[in-house]
Amino acid sequence: MAIEKLISSFAGLVDNCTSTRDLQKLKQIHGRIIRVGVSPHDFIRAKLVAAYASCAQMSQASYIFSLTNRRSAFLYNSLIRGYSSLSLFSHSLSVFRQMLFARKPIDRHTLPVVLKSCCGLSAMRLGRQVHCAVVANGLASDLANLNALISMYSKCGDLAVARKVFDKMPERNLVTWSAMMAGYGVHGVFGEVFELFDEMVGAGLVPDGVTFTAVLAACSHGGFVEKGRKYFGMMEGRFGVRPRVEHYTCMVDMLGRAGLVEEAEELIVEMAVEPDEALWRAFLASCKLHGKVEVAERVAEKVYRYGRSPVRSHIDIRST
Repeated sequence: MAIEKLISSFAGLVDNCTSTRDLQKLKQIHGRIIRVGVSPHDFIRAKLVAAYASCAQMSQASYIFSLTNRRSAFLYNSLIRGYSSLSLFSHSLSVFRQMLFARKPIDRHTLPVVLKSCCGLSAMRLGRQVHCAVVANGLASDLANLNALISMYSKCGDLAVARKVFDKMPERNLVTWSAMMAGYGVHGVFGEVFELFDEMVGAGLVPDGVTFTAVLAACSHGGFVEKGRKYFGMMEGRFGVRPRVEHYTCMVDMLGRAGLVEEAEELIVEMAVEPDEALWRAFLASCKLHGKVEVAERVAEKVYRYGRSPVRSHIDIRST
């Protein structure tokens, strides 16, 4: 009984590390687990695999996985998710194949991550097979699995099937709408992005940061400057969504493509978040395109003065 309580106690501590992704604390707890002698228990090993995977320590997670005798679906799911989160999609799918060969049951947490990996590899043929697995395992009404199907089909270019899945869904959440909008935006069907946004808001859903990223990216790639300004303005003003760096990047890219480099300059100087490399790349590319390198130099000087340094790799503006 004492050992069971000890295992339960350590399992809770490891779970906390999984949630917080605190690698240093996880290593300390793992050391204690080894010292008290409960590390050989498969339940603890499964928890450790999940924790190390959440901390992006896949070599350690894989090693503990190899030591585990009774490998549950949870254990496989942890590795599949861990590899996929690091964009190691081939590794993720390899573990999924091992799971199938071991005849482990698939649960509602397995296939969304597998579909993400299919999408990452543009493996739509495999994605279609996984779609069959979704249906065969009784998950055809599961929201997370359906959202993953929409993302996979839309990003792989089959918008018709993605929309068919979308239209048949009995329930939709923000992830659903955002995934469909992002798919249309990536493939240049910009009108559908804006129609879906209006339909979503009309249905009573409040857009979040992911939704606005999809919409603003469509405005940028489609050259819809006025729409972009409108959507960016309504983020915080109407919906209380504070713009993040990816939203500013979309706006800077949109303005830069349209030749409105000075307006992009003003936006960068006034933005409340730290510019990242993607934003600087978009801005400097537009400055170069429109022959306004002096604007880039001026912005770099202002941002540096305000204590927000440009990305080091882009300091030499004239070489970009």
